[in-house]
Amino acid sequence: MIIAEIGWNFLGDINLAEKMIIEASKSGATHAKFQYWSVANLKPGQWDNDGRRDIYKSAELNDKMINALNKISHNNNLTPFYSVFSIDGLIKLNSLGLKIIKIPSHEIYNLKLIEKAFELFDVVILSTGACYENEIIEVANLSKNYKGSLEVMHCVSSYPCNIDNMNLPRIEYLAKLFPTATLGISDHSSSLILPAISVPFGVTTLEKHFTIDHNLPGRDNKFAVLPDEFKQMVTYFNDAISACQFKGVSAQDCESDIIKNYRGRWSKVSK
Repeated sequence: MIIAEIGWNFLGDINLAEKMIIEASKSGATHAKFQYWSVANLKPGQWDNDGRRDIYKSAELNDKMINALNKISHNNNLTPFYSVFSIDGLIKLNSLGLKIIKIPSHEIYNLKLIEKAFELFDVVILSTGACYENEIIEVANLSKNYKGSLEVMHCVSSYPCNIDNMNLPRIEYLAKLFPTATLGISDHSSSLILPAISVPFGVTTLEKHFTIDHNLPGRDNKFAVLPDEFKQMVTYFNDAISACQFKGVSAQDCESDIIKNYRGRWSKVSK
């Protein structure tokens, strides 16, 4: 899975979303991820006074918009799915025929949400940023009863994330906690090569924030990667996956010419 995290970068503008989806497909993505929430579930807070509640409202998706995003994604050979923040959201997306769901990092502590996701969805993607060790152990124990396909994403929830905070060896710890899961990385750094570096740690799924214009409104558009950058990153990532396939210890077939025609060319083999 190579996931273009479009999220709410289009701020409810389906025409803009379509442009992003088309460019994500051209850039090598296999999946497009969006975010689904209900402003009715948003608690009172600073966002009530600084304009953020209005922004959340403008980016809130209704059934018609979700169906449009799904159709546009499928028409461009991308599989759509959504991050969700409430059980109501899980039930809504399930009712609309979605089979994949993502639990974002700031909900990784929410065991009831995760348990319901395991009940309703064939594929659950867990982002493991912004959590304490005891919390991720609880999630791992809960996941042992899940019969579907589990994707566990290493993540550092800092936007953007500095390279020296990426903590890639943590992936090996996640592999032990979730032995049957597919491992991934949800990368918020500005690096295009870092996802490739994560491959030797066991990563095969990649998620990266995607935009077509850094000048668009919203925080995520500022640090998301552009289409040409995403395409280069995908090339690095796929090359790393190919290079990290274990081919055994002995010589490979591609080396047979050297063995047959070059050995002993300059001197006799000593006995």
